[in-house]
Amino acid sequence: MSNPISYELLHIDKKSGARRGVIHTLHGDIQTPIFMPVGTQATVKSMTPEELKEEVKAQIILANTYHLYLRPGQDIVKEAGGLHSFMKWDKPILTDSGGFQVFSLGDLRTINEEGVEFKSHLDGKKLFFSPESVMKTEEDLGADIIMAFDECCPYPSTYEYTKKSMERTTRWAKRCKEAHITTDRQALFGIVQGGFYKDLRTQSVKDLVDLDFPGYAIGGISVGEPKEEFLDILRYTAPMLPENKPRYLMGVGTPDYLIEAALAGIDMCDCVLPTRIARNGTAMTWNGKVVIRNATYERDWRPLDEECDCYTCKNYTRGYIRHLVKTKEILGIRLLSIHNLRFLTNLMERVRMEIENDNLLGFRDEFYKKYGYTK
Repeated sequence: MSNPISYELLHIDKKSGARRGVIHTLHGDIQTPIFMPVGTQATVKSMTPEELKEEVKAQIILANTYHLYLRPGQDIVKEAGGLHSFMKWDKPILTDSGGFQVFSLGDLRTINEEGVEFKSHLDGKKLFFSPESVMKTEEDLGADIIMAFDECCPYPSTYEYTKKSMERTTRWAKRCKEAHITTDRQALFGIVQGGFYKDLRTQSVKDLVDLDFPGYAIGGISVGEPKEEFLDILRYTAPMLPENKPRYLMGVGTPDYLIEAALAGIDMCDCVLPTRIARNGTAMTWNGKVVIRNATYERDWRPLDEECDCYTCKNYTRGYIRHLVKTKEILGIRLLSIHNLRFLTNLMERVRMEIENDNLLGFRDEFYKKYGYTK
């Protein structure tokens, strides 16, 4: 293929406008809408690549530029042959730019036009990220999809601050595109910013579309705002993005947000949530959350979720998993992680099917009622 990535639209839900498609990459096809597990440090916590493929049925995973820059260093990953070889994952990989991690450091970083100076959260050492240096790092890491370096505004932020931040993000996006060399094997996505101001979102989309990226992400939402504000900006922004390119909503992983993202026309979502809550002893099921450490599950010999096809649910009981979690056995976290990740990939398989049947709105209403969500 001449481009490292392309998007093929397969079906539009006649009732909701949600879209079903496929993203073609050099490391395989990605059926969309999709949930992407996060492998921050070149590993999805406690999971082997074989489990991710066979048990979770993950199609693409993420790795984090900021963390891999710090450890083990991009030179080591490059020497290993890039992330695919380094972590033994032969399907598509996406790397974020590290922008969100850097900006979440708060007082430990200083922003100027050139980039961001920050202190490592590991040892306090002063470091500097610029659009150009981030492109070099992401190129060394070798993922299929790489993200432009952006500034993520905290919530809430003033209009003036958000406007300056959005305009800087656009200038940085242009610099990223100019610095990006490996265009034959890595697709660079632009990130739409603009906070919770619709005119700024409109301007950001216009400016980035003019730069003609192979795909676009919506950043700066799902950062602590009320759900109504999230949905308002999501539904406003997503339809403005090009129809013939992938649309990625960053940092979303609860079932309701994933369904709403699909309804808004989003193709890709990611989040650390499923493995994070697994480490706290919580499972997502088709009937709502199960906090497995609770005493009520001590003598419960049912699977975590009777509707789930994952390895955990086919082989182990709630009572046994509770025992593992209570005794802090690593297997408990692994079994919950397999389940939670598979629950979300399974959910998105169902979402894709419902889009093909023009019934995603009906499925949402049925799912919300069962899960205990309100619309």
